[in-house]
Amino acid sequence: MTSMTAARSPKLSPPPDRDGATCAPAGLPRLSLRERKKIKTREAIRSATYRLVTEQGYDATTVEQIAERAEVSPSTVFRYFPTKEDIVLTDEWDPAILEELRARPADEPWPQSLRYVMHRAVTLGLRDEPEVARLRTKLMVEVPAVRSRTMESMSVTGRLLCRAIGERTGRDPDSLDVRVWAMSLIGGLMEVSLYWAENDHRDDLLDLIDRALDVLERGLPTENPGGPHPAP
Repeated sequence: MTSMTAARSPKLSPPPDRDGATCAPAGLPRLSLRERKKIKTREAIRSATYRLVTEQGYDATTVEQIAERAEVSPSTVFRYFPTKEDIVLTDEWDPAILEELRARPADEPWPQSLRYVMHRAVTLGLRDEPEVARLRTKLMVEVPAVRSRTMESMSVTGRLLCRAIGERTGRDPDSLDVRVWAMSLIGGLMEVSLYWAENDHRDDLLDLIDRALDVLERGLPTENPGGPHPAP
């Protein structure tokens, strides 16, 4: 759901069971062997891409190099990821995040549920693969193709969020107000990612997310604490 998390995170589901199989989130069926193999292949491709990009840069990294490092064919890379940009942007766990939202107490205010899940997702992502999270946001700032693909994929994530909001609030997920709110959130999280990277990842990411959610909940303050911004 957010490029601030590592691609394999958030790991909101329970830990692997005794035979090493990854359990699905609560209420979902356990992943089949075929699905687990697919996830393993996707993670191998992502890991190879991150290593190559770190070593030689994004533009110099080719799909053929990624395939060789991941020990798969180029056609396999394209079967899992339509574009090179998708490799660094696609999250495996969007459905898990949405399930986590659905699992929150029914009487918990929607903004509070969302804040809890976002904190959990980002905390786990930074804990498990902090350098990957920083690399992904850095690429969003520095590589126009990655930033463009991010904006294209926002609509897909936004639709998933609309469904979750509809289920949680009883509203029509296709209604204009739900769609506007969901896409405002997705766009806000993208801006958080860009701001975080543009400032060399110095800020606390959870603080930035809280600030973004505060703006969505309360609106933009009418007064600027720092005074008016000078005209260019």
